[in-house]
Amino acid sequence: MDLAPFKLDISELIADYAKENYTAFTDFKRVWTAKKFSYIYEGRPKTNSGVFMQSLFLHCIGHMTSQSSLSQKLAGLYCLYCLYECQPYKPHFKIYLSLEESKKLKDFVVEAKQNGVGFVPALVKRMLDKGMFLFGFVNLLGVHGAKQVDELNESQNKRVKYACDKLFANTQIESYMRTDLGEEFEVDNIKKLSMDYAKAKELAFAEASETVDVEDAKHILQNGKLLGDRVEEIVKEWDAQKEEFYEKTGVSCHYELAVVENEDPGEFHDDNYGFDELEQLLLE
Repeated sequence: MDLAPFKLDISELIADYAKENYTAFTDFKRVWTAKKFSYIYEGRPKTNSGVFMQSLFLHCIGHMTSQSSLSQKLAGLYCLYCLYECQPYKPHFKIYLSLEESKKLKDFVVEAKQNGVGFVPALVKRMLDKGMFLFGFVNLLGVHGAKQVDELNESQNKRVKYACDKLFANTQIESYMRTDLGEEFEVDNIKKLSMDYAKAKELAFAEASETVDVEDAKHILQNGKLLGDRVEEIVKEWDAQKEEFYEKTGVSCHYELAVVENEDPGEFHDDNYGFDELEQLLLE
């Protein structure tokens, strides 16, 4: 997974903001919107979504906790917030923050406040209140950051599998989850047989009508849906119920966490998404 282009885009966005010595979030919003930066997720990978998001978050945290100018550190924080709010995953991936990074964030809030940027404490408080952060002991910044993200992701999947094994132990739910009702019922064969039967019945009535009165028996031909169609509807309903189970539990049939992506472009590409409430904070 080559994340270099994504990180480069973030660095360029932060640089464009910092070179003007901006400090206000409204200015960052303007730069973000001008670049249509929400579209950064257009080229996101189809797998390892957690690693992808944490890598973007880490890159922003690196700017935020660096020894660079105040504008660049502010841009790192603002970009971190916006990337979280605009991410196309449901539920949202939280921002992993080590204890060391937490201390640096606290120091940065103090620094921003001392420099008259009172919006930063309000923003960080909002992020805490919304539960955007996932706190841990491992510092992911550094040369081994990507490897540690992979290890955390692998550890998470192992825990999910262990939980599923415990959940499904001594029950029939696993066999039900893996059951393909279409194959069990041999739907294609049933549909073919029911269609052949319907045609044969129509042919028999047509031949019989040439010699006898079949008016009173026509209702036999008007029996609604074929058996094959009814069975197919049952199979579709079964599959829909399984998908609903996966969605509600967050577990796929392969014992992996199911991450739902937001496919609604109206929600995903709204560059003002999540900004209105922050602008209100600026006015308070």
